[in-house]
Amino acid sequence: MSDLVIRDFTAPAADGYTLSMRLVSAAAPAVAVLVSSGTGFPKGFYDRFARHLAGRGGAVLTYDFRGIAGSRPDDLAAMQMDYPDWGRLDMPAALDALIEAAPGLPVVHVGHSVGGHFLGFMPNHDRIARHAFVSVGSGYWGRHHRSYNPLELFFWLAYGPYSLARHGYIKGGGLWAGTDLPRGVWETWRRWCLKEPYFLDELKDRLRPHHFDAVTAPIRSWIFTDDPIATPVSSPILLQVYPNAPKDIVVRAPADYGVRRIGHEGAFRRGMEPLWDEMFGWLRAA
Repeated sequence: MSDLVIRDFTAPAADGYTLSMRLVSAAAPAVAVLVSSGTGFPKGFYDRFARHLAGRGGAVLTYDFRGIAGSRPDDLAAMQMDYPDWGRLDMPAALDALIEAAPGLPVVHVGHSVGGHFLGFMPNHDRIARHAFVSVGSGYWGRHHRSYNPLELFFWLAYGPYSLARHGYIKGGGLWAGTDLPRGVWETWRRWCLKEPYFLDELKDRLRPHHFDAVTAPIRSWIFTDDPIATPVSSPILLQVYPNAPKDIVVRAPADYGVRRIGHEGAFRRGMEPLWDEMFGWLRAA
């Protein structure tokens, strides 16, 4: 992979907010890959994955959503934003930046967790030929593994309110292992996760305009038997939000890849290269 080209840069969203991005590319790439992060995962978390795909001929763009890591403002507590801004503003800007950086190439997308939820907010989603979803499922706590319920309810009902009261944002570390989160992200996320429809019921009014019905590119969703969140129950529920897209679900176990654990985030960790090749092969079939 010594011939990879790596470039860190910034690009503005439609409202002018500056986003931190990283392009990892083969010298002569054949396909452009957009990687949309899960909530609280910085773009650096996906570096190994991006380098692997670039080594197989990809031009791979990772980026930080507003309020996260390299796209965090100096005063996070004062930041005004809503969770869907990541889909309405940040994902389209990242896609535009990738198309500009890799002109003429077919574009595919890897969405981790919420990175698959927000596709339908993108006004330019039609520029993407295929979507590989990873650990994408409804966030409603009652559809998750029962062993995980006490931890997430404590996060929604105790830890989160305490962190907001003390810091003005959700502080990372400890119970919440992700990055610091803006208030507007957590409050909307909490509202959705505490009700059974998640955000699907709000598409009729509160979340308009959106483009979920217009998404027609194929979606393949990978879920894992030890993921307490994106389960065989919660994954099909979330995929209902894309009624006109061809879609299928692939269920895999850690043993299928010779690892002990995958969980909700382990698909992008060291040792998961066979999964990455599986996903990339399907994406390139576009």
